Amino acid sequence: MRAWVRGRDPLLLVSAAHPMPEDVRPELTAADENWPQVLLERQAARLLVACVQAVGGRGQIVPVSGWRSREEQQQIWDDTMEKEGEAFTRQYVALPGCSEHQTGLAIDLSLAAPHIDFIRPDFPDTGVCRAFQEQAGKYGFILRYPAGKEHITGIAYEPWHFRYVGVPHGAIMTQLGLTLEEYLELMDGYPDGDRPFRFRMGEYQFGICRLPDDCPEEDLPRGEGGCQLSRDNRGGLIVTTWCREG
Repeated sequence: MRAWVRGRDPLLLVSAAHPMPEDVRPELTAADENWPQVLLERQAARLLVACVQAVGGRGQIVPVSGWRSREEQQQIWDDTMEKEGEAFTRQYVALPGCSEHQTGLAIDLSLAAPHIDFIRPDFPDTGVCRAFQEQAGKYGFILRYPAGKEHITGIAYEPWHFRYVGVPHGAIMTQLGLTLEEYLELMDGYPDGDRPFRFRMGEYQFGICRLPDDCPEEDLPRGEGGCQLSRDNRGGLIVTTWCREG
């Protein structure tokens, strides 16, 4: 049996209501070798590159902003507040300490252009960008702030902002049309590892449940193929097991 995987916390909810935990230390790497200044958590970076390549977007889809320190987020907040005002800033910029970018799991993308707006990059719902949106879930990414869900996320529609949540969670959220907040609420209904939420993806069968964050190791379910643990920043631990079928 494989060892359990823990440490990336891909399902960590970070928002105004759920500030960034102080102990998160992502292992960072360049989101794209041509943009070494844009950093992303290592696994997320690998799958981002794979998704962009799969849709033929290399050189057309470029990373704009990935991991940010709290200090950088504060500077962006202050600068945007001064230039655009409070209403705009609260729509498009997360409060320092409450930004997904501080996890290393969020990435802002843009269609390549001579000049790119850092706060609101152009990522149209057409062409290669549309293809990326359609395939992102298979690679563990979701459109984090979709239109019509502003009352849930607290952030305006941002077609350029993608969040790594891992496999199979990205595919499930995309298929069900759920935000991260809604997905975690769904998992609240599966508190028993013996009766998990089940999802088939390719040749793998996944089982997902939510247990208390302080659940003893011996009480965690064990999958035949492996087990991944992720804190949700709501006092819970999302446990994902999998096995190959057929």
